[in-house]
Parts: sequence; C-alpha cells; structure tokens
Amino acid sequence: MTMTMTRADTPLNLHHLNQVPVSEFTTLLDGIYEHSPWIPQRAAPLRPFASLAALKLALQQVVTSATPDEQLGLIRAHPELAGKAAIDGSLTRESTGEQAKAGLLHCSPEEFALLHQLNHDYKLKFGFPFIVAVKGPDGKGFSRQSVINTFARRYQHQPADELAESLRQIGRIAELRLNDLLGVTLQFGQTVMDWSETLSAWSDNDTDLTCAYMTAAHQKTAQQLATWMRQAGMQVEIDAVGNVVGRYLSGALQAKTLMTGSHYDTVCNGGKYDGREGILLPIAIVRYLHERGEKLPFHLEVVAFSEEEGVRFKSTFLGSKAIIGQFDLAMLDQRDEAGVTMREALTQAGHDVTRIPALARDPAQLLGFVEVHIEQGPVLLGRDLPAGIVTSIAGSCRYLLDLKGVASHAGTTPMAMRKDAAAAAAEIVLFIEQRCSQAESLVGTVGQLMVPNGSVNVIPGACQLSLDIRAADDALRDAAVADVLAQINAICQRRQIALTVTRIMSAPAAPCAPWLMHQLGAATESMGLPAFAMASGAGHDAMAMAKITDVAMLFTRCGNGGISHNPLETMSADDAEVSAQILLYFLRHFQPKQ
Repeated sequence: MTMTMTRADTPLNLHHLNQVPVSEFTTLLDGIYEHSPWIPQRAAPLRPFASLAALKLALQQVVTSATPDEQLGLIRAHPELAGKAAIDGSLTRESTGEQAKAGLLHCSPEEFALLHQLNHDYKLKFGFPFIVAVKGPDGKGFSRQSVINTFARRYQHQPADELAESLRQIGRIAELRLNDLLGVTLQFGQTVMDWSETLSAWSDNDTDLTCAYMTAAHQKTAQQLATWMRQAGMQVEIDAVGNVVGRYLSGALQAKTLMTGSHYDTVCNGGKYDGREGILLPIAIVRYLHERGEKLPFHLEVVAFSEEEGVRFKSTFLGSKAIIGQFDLAMLDQRDEAGVTMREALTQAGHDVTRIPALARDPAQLLGFVEVHIEQGPVLLGRDLPAGIVTSIAGSCRYLLDLKGVASHAGTTPMAMRKDAAAAAAEIVLFIEQRCSQAESLVGTVGQLMVPNGSVNVIPGACQLSLDIRAADDALRDAAVADVLAQINAICQRRQIALTVTRIMSAPAAPCAPWLMHQLGAATESMGLPAFAMASGAGHDAMAMAKITDVAMLFTRCGNGGISHNPLETMSADDAEVSAQILLYFLRHFQPKQ
C-alpha cells in the first residue's frame, strides 16, 4: 500500500517529489500555481530534478510553452489585489497569506479606493488582473505603497510586454510558494539581499543611491565591506586607491591565488546590485567555508574595486587598473565638478598615493579572475534562466558627431533647398539601427542628440550626437563602425552638411577563457540547469583583469525587464542563491589551467 503524503505530513523534500507517482506529484504541488494543476502534471515526466532550481525552471518552462489561451487562463485564475475575493474571504490559502503579508487586507479606505480604480483600469486595458509577487525579490514583502507604485508603472506597458511580465510574476509567486512548501532556507541569497540593502542606505544624497569615488558614502561602504570580510575569516586591507581586499588563505604551501570581486561605486541614481553582488556573494561563501573550517587548495582573494563607473573624475576602472599595474598617475590631477583633484580626495580619505604602483599583482601568482554580476539586461529574463555564462565582454567604440548645416526660415525655405542638420542626424540614427541589427552581439546607440539653440520655426543649422557601437567580437564591431562612418559621410555629403567626427573611446573586446567557462558550465549543470552562454554588452572590471590573467563571468538574472543603472534594478534572493551555489561548486572543484 502506497501512503500519500499531504501537506499536513510535511516536511516534504525534493527527493520525495522525485519519487512519487505523477498524480501524487500533482497533488502535492496543488496551489503552487493558482487553480492550475496542469502545470505540475506536465512537469512531472521531466523528473528527477537535480535541484530545487531545476524544478522551478521546469515548472516555469511549462508555463512559457503553454498555449496563449492556457497562459491567459492561468493569469485570470489569480485574484485582484485587495479585490472582492480578498474582502469576502474567498482567496486561496496561499493568496490570503501573500496579500496579508503586504498589508493589502488592511488598506485604508483611500487605498482600497485607489486599488479598486487601478484594478478596473488595468483590466480594461489588458483584459486580465494585475499580478505581482507581493513578497518581493527578497521574500520579505512589498509595502502597500510599493505595490501601488508598481501597479501604476506597469499600467504604462504595452500589452505583449505586460503579458510576459505577468507570467514572470506568476513564476516568482510559484518559486516563493515552493520555498514555503519545502521549508527552504536560502544559504546565501538572503544574505546578499540584506547586505545590499544595508549598503544602499549610504548615498551621496538623500533622494537616490549615488556612491561616487572617495565620497563619505563611498568610504563608509568600504569600511562596512572590510568588516564583513574580517567576520568571514579573511585577512583584509583597504589599499591606496580604496580597493577593499580580502584574502581567504589556503593551508597549502606555495599556493597561488584565484581572484574574484567587482566594484562598489555606483552611477548617479543607480541600482543596489550592479557591481556589489559580485563582492557580497563571495564574502557570504567565504563566511560559510570559514564557519565549516573548510580551506581551498589556493588562496581566494575577494576584491571590492573602488571605482569602475567614472562618475566623479570621468575615468573608469581606477580600482582594477591599479591591480593590473596600469593606473595612470596623471589622473591624480583630474578635478571633479567642485574643483577637487583626485589626489586631494585620496589624501583626505587617508590614502598614500605614492603606494599605488606597488598594488600591481604578479600575473605568475594568479590562477585567474572570476566575476559574478547582475546581467543588466533582459536576455536571461526572457529565457526563464537564473544564471548565464559570459563568453566575451563587448568592446566599444564611441564618437561625437558635429553636424553643421544652414539655419533658415521654416516657412520660406523649400524642402528641396534645405541643409537640415537634424534631418541628416535622423537619417544617421536610422542607419545605425539598421546596420547594428545584423548580428546578435552587435549593438549601436545614439544616446545624445541635440539641436543647439533650436527654435520651433527655424530649420536646424546644427546638430550634435553621440555614437556607441559595441560587439563581443572586435572584427564584427570594427566592420560595423567602418560601414556606419562611411554612411555618415555619404549622408552628410548628399545633404550638404559639414561633418566633424571625434573618437572619444576605443576598447577591445575581452573574451572569457574557455577553460574557466567550461568549469562554470559544469558547476551550472551540476544543479540541473543549462549552461547558457551569452555575451556581455556592458563593460566590467573583468575587462581590465583580462590584461594580466584569464577571466570568466557569471551573470545573475535581472528583473523588471532587465533594467539597470536605475533604482528599478532588481534581482531575487533565489537567483542570487543559484549564482552562489554555482560559484561554491566552481571553487570546490576548481582545476588550474594545465
């Protein structure tokens, strides 16, 4: 006789779910997806699952591959937030607990009225109820105001984008419900989220998160990172450029060093996880190893690079350039907007700039560099994957274009006789879009577009625009740059526009080392997840480190449509956990390059 385990018989575990018949598997996961038993039923044949993350992925991929009618039915099975079902008590047990945690069952009359109106308007626009995982990315719950703000923001989405986001939110709800069902306590992810929250409180202003090089907030962040490193069992120093360096020493004689880390400065009005995830996550892992008395056969160095974004002194990668021995000492005389030199800022913070050259690492003592980073894009999000392995960090070419035509009267100058600088710029922008859509890793952006002293009734006589072209392969990028510049010249000649092109930056792509990528892939597959390979369009400290050692990168899924360099930048504690488990496996099974 087979005994059926119910929720009252918990604790339940993944091993049991892998063993039971399909019917029991479906019953046990009833309620994970609202009134939709067909989801666990279709996922059951994919067992056994190597990890909880693999089970979550399989369930969500059933949703992704479902028919449009099935997807709409799933969305419509969810109740409105603080809606009729909540008021009359007819919510499922799971929904009741979630809405209660966000305080949605205790709204003020004004909040109820606002949510009622939002529900009405949203459903009228999209045809289905608004869905958000009210427990939030860290599982601790959104405030009512955060829910309302999210509601209002997502109402502006296009229908297809909002349908996709609704399905992703359903996946997050299911993930949190599975955690509750199986009594899961995250080993690392929650710590990373909590520490990120702590650091986000220190900013250069009171309205957003801005942490620029050598400001008071920057120095306080460095001290906190040093404290966490010491508590994790590392030898710690803050070096002459402000890098916070923690070394977890091996017991092995003549051991070499594997490096990891990322940057702790931010852009203006930035996000909580850009750079900082790649510092906090390995600190949490080292703390775990130290508490267990577990040593690695190599020294592990976690570096919190002091500056990568270039916000204050307009020079990027200061921290990692010092580590690789390529810090330009002339930059010490660079001034910020207040007229303070970098030298003065460092000296006032207690750093000895004469020691900067001595920070350079000996490449012969390094085993490699591995950086964990939030993706800052939507690729993993669109594939329902919590993590991905970077193949190459895109190189970038940047230009400023100055177009000079003839400013003349908008009413009296015939269209065929105009020398319109803005019209030329518009044609250039469209060609860049068309040319840079021809390869997967190739992107082109005009981020600045200005008509100086423009007037509504004057044909633009001048236009200034920026150009940024990136690709994971230098030859691919350079070919696009050549085509774009040739077409810009042709457009301007045809339109009789004078052109000045100024190149402001050119950086080569940084390929990741295949042998390190292979080991990250094996770590990912150990969890039953695909080792998804992807290029990075953004620059990272690993680009600089690649000049002295082999590098690899692991991306963590970015939420909110993949937005980054923005307060809406987000990831989940569960995805941080997946990345941590991958990195831990990688460290424990690391094999040096032969």
